[in-house]
Amino acid sequence: MSRRSPYPLELRERAVRMVAEVRPNYDTEFAAIKAVVAKLGIGSAESVRKWVRQAQVEAGTRLGTTTEESAELKRLRRENAELKRANEILKAAAGFFAAELDRPHRYS
Repeated sequence: MSRRSPYPLELRERAVRMVAEVRPNYDTEFAAIKAVVAKLGIGSAESVRKWVRQAQVEAGTRLGTTTEESAELKRLRRENAELKRANEILKAAAGFFAAELDRPHRYS
């Protein structure tokens, strides 16, 4: 999960399992989600829907970015930004030193 959830991991996992278990008893998945939300006292059906979707992605039954892939992308983007900053510093330093070499020097 990208943001911190006010719900503990165990509750989220339990809600996902319960949705899978009670799904055959309802016409739609969202009806099953609403039933689980009511049973567990969770504030939002949308939260549980997202948990279910992410669990499906993690299991490979739905297309999407896994939690591990998201963490790797975030790390790579941060590393890329750091390398770009370092590259800009090196370019500026190279320009400075090149200008120093082009100036005529007075020797006393």
